[in-house]
Amino acid sequence: MLRAINRDRFRVIPVGITRAGAFVLEDDDPGKFALDPAHMPEVTDNGTRIVWPEAAGASTMRVRGADGAESDLGPVDVVLPILHGPHGEDGTIQGFLDTVELPYAGGGVLDSALCMDKHFMKIALQAAGVPVAPWITLRASDWAGDRDAAVARIAARAAHLRAPWFVKPARAGSSVGVSKVDAVADLAEALDIAFAEDDKVLVEQGLIGREIEVGVLEGRGGDGARASLPGEIVLTGRAFYDFEGKYLGGEGVDVVCPAEMGPDDIAACRAMALQAFEAVDGRGLARVDFFLTDEGPVVNELNTMPGFTPISMFPKCWIATGMTYAELISELIDTALERA
Repeated sequence: MLRAINRDRFRVIPVGITRAGAFVLEDDDPGKFALDPAHMPEVTDNGTRIVWPEAAGASTMRVRGADGAESDLGPVDVVLPILHGPHGEDGTIQGFLDTVELPYAGGGVLDSALCMDKHFMKIALQAAGVPVAPWITLRASDWAGDRDAAVARIAARAAHLRAPWFVKPARAGSSVGVSKVDAVADLAEALDIAFAEDDKVLVEQGLIGREIEVGVLEGRGGDGARASLPGEIVLTGRAFYDFEGKYLGGEGVDVVCPAEMGPDDIAACRAMALQAFEAVDGRGLARVDFFLTDEGPVVNELNTMPGFTPISMFPKCWIATGMTYAELISELIDTALERA
């Protein structure tokens, strides 16, 4: 996004967050954050600290150097919270930005929190008549004590779910902690992996169907939300669309956009994407993921800040629909400014 954003319109202030949670002023160098599988990028502590505006109408951001001296970075018109997972995509940073009265692109507190928690997301979608994969939800207490007994109890609860099962943390992202389970004998290892990421875990029935994804953008000027042409994830050597396939261009997966689909299936997926977006009170944008089954599309999940790498589906879908990558970034910013 640093590389693609329209520099004729926008002045960028790159803010990074270290693993310890410090907000630092980053280099405006797209190459620094290239996704290299051998050396994944990381924000390191360079001694600077971002000083956020104090609200009450003020929007000037400052930076404090390692020597303690502060300097102005200028007024901030809008924040692009390009963050995945907990604290970035779950409403936390969105609530912080609301508190300091800074406009921001993407989802708000409610839809971000709702879609980050797959359990409550499914409940909201079901209530709106949107089909989802059958599932059970487990808590850490379900996985405590004797492991063999716990596996037996969990397998009994999930007996109505057709195998394979997908075991996933309720509140992670980017397929972190997700396992495909073909037999009860593999359940314990999958639960260990998922519970290492979250104390709430879903066991979900695997669905037979094409993996379809549709991008949604909030409407402008009073218009309704818009849905992109669908794209398809084609697995050619992976059990499922995992982190490596999503972000690192790993072998065994092809991202095809637009998907080769008939007009009825295209219309059904686009309509259901908009229905799902409305069901979670969506704002800004979302990527709606489906399984296109013989009975029609079934929603797997919504991502309120989907991947924006050159191989990511969300930008690919909108490019196929007639929008450039730079125009897409501008649209997110303009939507946030219009809402503000």
